[in-house]
Amino acid sequence: MEIVSFLIDFILHIDRHLEAFVISYGPWVYALLFIIVFVETGVVIMPFLPGDSLLFIVGAMCGAGLMHYSIAVPILLAAAILGDQCNYSIGRYLGPKVFQWEDSRWFNKRAFDQAHSFYERYGGVTIILARFMPFIRTFAPFVAGVAHMTRAKFTMFNVVGALIWVIGIVSAGYFFGNLEWVKANLEKIIWGLILIPGLIAIFGAWKAGRAEKQRAASSPQP
Repeated sequence: MEIVSFLIDFILHIDRHLEAFVISYGPWVYALLFIIVFVETGVVIMPFLPGDSLLFIVGAMCGAGLMHYSIAVPILLAAAILGDQCNYSIGRYLGPKVFQWEDSRWFNKRAFDQAHSFYERYGGVTIILARFMPFIRTFAPFVAGVAHMTRAKFTMFNVVGALIWVIGIVSAGYFFGNLEWVKANLEKIIWGLILIPGLIAIFGAWKAGRAEKQRAASSPQP
């Protein structure tokens, strides 16, 4: 429970924790940022780390002169790209062994073929949009690996998504993070960064599931 309480406090008050770390350890904060983003995007069991809010706060701290934008952005980009590549590789090479393919009751060959087809057709958009959705951005590259999306296609969209995600949110924090209204409502903004993309993802999944049921109901029975 203490760990959970600390994580919640860290996520909601990441500005204070990060500022304290900068004051205490200086340049080592860049190593901490790399580790947090790499682990969140690269390890499928760690989806709860504060990606979006972290990037925004980093941008705000760069705008306040506590960190360097030209150093933080490349480090965060490297962490985001390498993290997704790691997660994809875990899914691609360990996923089949975990499911034991056709010998396992957990493996559905038809579902696998459908997932593979989906990621080949729409996986690029999924990888990019998932960057802005907590939890989903951790699982999307893993599923892409399990579905055997080609590495070249995955890498291309991984890099594009990372560029939009990192530069977009860090820059938003840089230009707007130090406004008085933003600082006064920072906790609400952090909650928004967590909840709004999640609700959008849930709604999208519900809508897709409903559409699938309607297609199944309208399909002629054999």
